[in-house]
Amino acid sequence: MDLKGTTFWEFKDSFNSVRSRRIAETDPRIHYSDIQLSPQWHQWLRHTRLDPPSLEEQQSDIQRQAQLKQLARLADERWAAKPSFLDAPKATSQPRPATLPRDRGGYVGQTEPDGKEGVRNLVGGIGEVGEPESQETMPTKDEKKENPWKTHRGNPGEGWQPQEWTPGPTRKR
Repeated sequence: MDLKGTTFWEFKDSFNSVRSRRIAETDPRIHYSDIQLSPQWHQWLRHTRLDPPSLEEQQSDIQRQAQLKQLARLADERWAAKPSFLDAPKATSQPRPATLPRDRGGYVGQTEPDGKEGVRNLVGGIGEVGEPESQETMPTKDEKKENPWKTHRGNPGEGWQPQEWTPGPTRKR
């Protein structure tokens, strides 16, 4: 018998003499979905465990479950006490931005490189960089490239038209 009043039975099976049959009987007024068996009794019913669990073992398991629930509750409280990145920031805890318009060390826009500057490597300095090899330059804002998608070339088979066709005589097979 377990601590909830469920009785467990073991008897010889008439069809299988080697293995005994194990069953659990509960109060007939309890619905089947409300029945909860402990893992120890479930192991015994499935022949995973040889001996049925003792009353002391069942009581210690209930104490262990109560301690586990207490520790889980404490862990949930600690987790809830920590600030989350998903929460809206508080006005007092948010620091002001480091770069304001009156700061001198704020953002400076990028400057364009000179024509002779080129790409420097780790060995060479500014004096060793020569003229660029090709005189191709990037188009300026005034020189706009022609948009290739504006000119409609069409499909290669766009002008194709079907021709007349007259079937020939059929061959006998």
